[in-house]
Amino acid sequence: HAPRRAARPRRDQPGRPAANRSRAARPRTDPARRAAYDVLRAVADRDAYANLLLPALLAERGLTGRDASFATELTYGTLRGRGSYDAILAACSDRDDIDPPVRDVLRLGAHQLLATRVGDHAAVATSVDLAKDVCGPRPSGFVNAVLRRVATRDLDGWIQIVAPDRNRDPSGYLAVRYSYPRWIVDAFRDALGPDAAEIDDALGAGNVRPQVVLALSPGADGPLPDGERTRWSPYGFRLAGGDPSPLVASGEAAVQDEASQLAALALT
Repeated sequence: HAPRRAARPRRDQPGRPAANRSRAARPRTDPARRAAYDVLRAVADRDAYANLLLPALLAERGLTGRDASFATELTYGTLRGRGSYDAILAACSDRDDIDPPVRDVLRLGAHQLLATRVGDHAAVATSVDLAKDVCGPRPSGFVNAVLRRVATRDLDGWIQIVAPDRNRDPSGYLAVRYSYPRWIVDAFRDALGPDAAEIDDALGAGNVRPQVVLALSPGADGPLPDGERTRWSPYGFRLAGGDPSPLVASGEAAVQDEASQLAALALT
């Protein structure tokens, strides 16, 4: 009899060709979402400062332009809304305890569904891919099911369901509605009055996406980028566009929030 030809290795066997192995190991997640996830895990695991870690991570991974902007929105937006998202995810899950990495994947998915223009299908599908990359295949079905439930309502609709009754537990309601720890809500209510009309505006203002503000040196005479002078600080300049790095590099300006400028002025 003629000798048998050696069987070709199957793709799911250890001996499959190297090209197939590399293709199987290739990450499914786009770099922007993965960067946002890695920052969330660092914040949770080692109390990292997101505003310091994220720019370094973007530079290290070569993310610029739209990818960098998207990663920034995902990171800061998810962290701002984490309290609200956790209450919504609890209502959409049948598990009392969710592994922290899976929870961060769900938080990122919830932010995309409830606070961005990312389509529902894309938000769910990319979150499932992220779960497979960082948690393995087993949690992917759970992530898919939970986020599909999240997608059935908008943020206001969910808040009406998951937040405590405002009349019975005003601090609890405000904490979920505006994603604050209860003790911060209590501090606001102590400062403004327990039933102050301004409390919603004050808490809501803390969730507004911040703009970049420069503190101009008194003798600064270089050309300014697009923007306008701030209302309260005589040295403040709020950017609307353009690159402030030449002014910063020359020492004619520094990046500093207007409130911080007022604190410095009060001390001088």
